[in-house]
Amino acid sequence: MTLNAASRNSAGSRRSRRAAAAVALLLALAGASASAWVHRNGWTLYYGDAEAHLNIARRFVDSRNPGANQIGTVWLPLPHLLMAPLAARGDLWHSGVAGAIPSVGAFTLAGLFFFLSLRRLAGSAAAALAGTAVLALNPNLLYLQSTPMTEPLALACLSGLLYFLVQFRESRGTLDAALAGLCGMAGTMTRYELWFLLPFAAAFLMVRGGASRWRSTAVFALLAAAGPAWWFAHNWYFYGDPLEFWRGEGSARDIYQRSLDSGMARYPGDGDWKLAARYYLEAAKLCAGAPLFWLSLAGLGAALKRYWAAAAFVLLVPVFYVMSMYSSGTPIFVPHLWPFSYYNTRYGIGWLAVAALGCAALAALAPARWRAWAAAAIVAVSVSPWMLKPAPESWICWKESEVNSITRRRMAREAAAYLAPRYRSCSGILLAFGNLTAVLRLARIPLRESLQVDDGLEFHAAAARPDLFLREEWVLCTPGGRACRAAARLQRGPRRYECVKILAAKDSAGLEIWRRIGQ
Repeated sequence: MTLNAASRNSAGSRRSRRAAAAVALLLALAGASASAWVHRNGWTLYYGDAEAHLNIARRFVDSRNPGANQIGTVWLPLPHLLMAPLAARGDLWHSGVAGAIPSVGAFTLAGLFFFLSLRRLAGSAAAALAGTAVLALNPNLLYLQSTPMTEPLALACLSGLLYFLVQFRESRGTLDAALAGLCGMAGTMTRYELWFLLPFAAAFLMVRGGASRWRSTAVFALLAAAGPAWWFAHNWYFYGDPLEFWRGEGSARDIYQRSLDSGMARYPGDGDWKLAARYYLEAAKLCAGAPLFWLSLAGLGAALKRYWAAAAFVLLVPVFYVMSMYSSGTPIFVPHLWPFSYYNTRYGIGWLAVAALGCAALAALAPARWRAWAAAAIVAVSVSPWMLKPAPESWICWKESEVNSITRRRMAREAAAYLAPRYRSCSGILLAFGNLTAVLRLARIPLRESLQVDDGLEFHAAAARPDLFLREEWVLCTPGGRACRAAARLQRGPRRYECVKILAAKDSAGLEIWRRIGQ
């Protein structure tokens, strides 16, 4: 290599690093600004799952039995572990900001990894910027990354896994395989769709690994599989069943079966491939916006020609959801199809990874001198729905969280307003955790003052034999729940419980507050 060539390569490398740093900075500014605006409007904890994720993180340090037993089951632990140090601060817990900060970081990493991957795949910085921009400027993703939801972190893990697989395609190095394995492990501790990707990633390493394929694949597999292995062990140790998260009480399977037993109709897509695909694609169109959705379909053909393995890899997330809907594991409701409501519509956000690769491939089709203009046009068309209708009412993820939380938020506020002036420190509250914990957060009652289901034997004893073990002054419960049944069994005698507050709603089971009378 001549001196001039080396100098040009060095200058190009510096420009690449500066471009990546600029992209990361812009992503962080966009994410932080959106998060601050969402917080200012009071939307951070509209999703019931967001409230639950935040409170699970809090109970690591603020509960009767803090520690690993508070991780629980069903929901994977990494989002809660990342939130926990921030949720330990009372002000960040009360405001919900403790859950939003890690999401903003994940959004920044996701966008940066996509930019770096697309720049290599498409061979164009302009095309990479187009693909990154259609993802980063999507208001549904910007809203989700402003909350304690798990989708932004899953997207960051997916994008990191993709980037190091792209790196490995050129380097065939064990280090890139190991870094891909770490991203895979983080993903498997965040959301279950990342479990589905691991065999395909391992197959890619084996096929493209050359002489080092066995070593690279083994390193990747050992690291990536550590996440599921630890989760099986956790469920076995604390719940006696390594598959508790899949078939235990509170799992999606258990909730669905109990709903069917009570007379509910089957989820759309259950046992029907065509219907499952239709519902997912409708959710994807709502999350991405119609122009970006159709652009991504057009770009998918170009992406499959230019970098088919990467395009097929990100398509695995939509495939997972369609398979899950078919097997009744994951329902998705969209407002314009039966049952005409909102439920898990946000799962369509996974389509944005497909859109990013498709739009980058479209931009790369343009001649070099027109590529920047083509990229700008693609981004302008993609964001046009949100520019024409900038109100949050048009953002399906915000709308879903708002519609589904009206009753829950009202009851939590009313219950907190009742409890806050009456609760005496250390008098204790029995509750089953879940959405009811929002009442404690709003009333500024420490979680350690509650006895909840993940406190284990102490809770189960109080629920099963309240006459012997229930000593809490207050019981906060949904009608018919275990805590309510326990209080109702003690309505006579010197130590009895009386229902002092009932909060009812047409579209909800309601909420009851019981108080102990006597000692």
